[in-house]
Amino acid sequence: MREQHPDTARQRHFRTGLLLAVMGTALFALKSIFIKLAYAQGVDTVTLLTLRMLVAAPFYLLMLGWLLRQSATVKPFPKELATVMLLGFMGYYLSSWLDMQGLNYISAQLERLTLYTYPIMATLLGWFFLREAITRRILLALVLTYSGVMLLYGHEAQLGGENAALGVVLVMSAALIFAFYVIFSKALIGRLGSRLFTCVAMLTSTVFVCIHFLLTHRLTDLLVSPMAWGYVLLLGIFSTVLPSFMVSEAIGRIGAARTSIVGTSGPIITILLAVLVLGEPFGWFHLAGMVLVMTGVGMLGKP
Repeated sequence: MREQHPDTARQRHFRTGLLLAVMGTALFALKSIFIKLAYAQGVDTVTLLTLRMLVAAPFYLLMLGWLLRQSATVKPFPKELATVMLLGFMGYYLSSWLDMQGLNYISAQLERLTLYTYPIMATLLGWFFLREAITRRILLALVLTYSGVMLLYGHEAQLGGENAALGVVLVMSAALIFAFYVIFSKALIGRLGSRLFTCVAMLTSTVFVCIHFLLTHRLTDLLVSPMAWGYVLLLGIFSTVLPSFMVSEAIGRIGAARTSIVGTSGPIITILLAVLVLGEPFGWFHLAGMVLVMTGVGMLGKP
């Protein structure tokens, strides 16, 4: 059998990683669309989040079991496990709930751009907690990013969005909490690996989501319409499980920097789908807001 040339193997490895990054970004971008469509079927935030996590949990449980059986898997110490569980509570329960709750009040376009500001927040948190340097470029990125969000928010509020301010505050809070998650998860992901970390964090969040549901709802509330179940399955599998593993594998193949660059296409995909599928309006305000936010966040990737 003819051996494959090392350069050819590396190129294929890189192309596969790039493809996974593109596909993962596209699937993540569908999340807001599926949530809006499920809301239109009468499903509330907590019920939808619970169903989403219950659909996704078995996949993470199977992956966790497989990883723990591998001798090469680094097992977390009790303190590390507790930290991962806390980060899972923050990043995949509290942040997700605030984000989905915010989608009740604002468009998918404004939600996506507001949530996309978390890299700016993570940079500021790195300065505050880790004493990382703040440059003029970062300050300019901060001004551009939040100018874009406020421009689009002002436009939606002017159109009669009475609760637009509440929606932006909820999603911005979600972005801030997710920024904490990103900052404090880096070291643990580096030691334990992204797959083990993600599985533990996601399963922990599932427990908290279920507790939230049981304290505020009846079990019969899980009996949603067949159409709503269709959106739940799409949300749980195609916008949660698959992209989380795709992006993790992409990072392993092409690196975090290149994966992040591909990820900048996420808001554009969401905005296009919001216009085409949800029928949301798109005008100069939306275009200007999108350009400002993406320019600001894009500046973080430059030295």
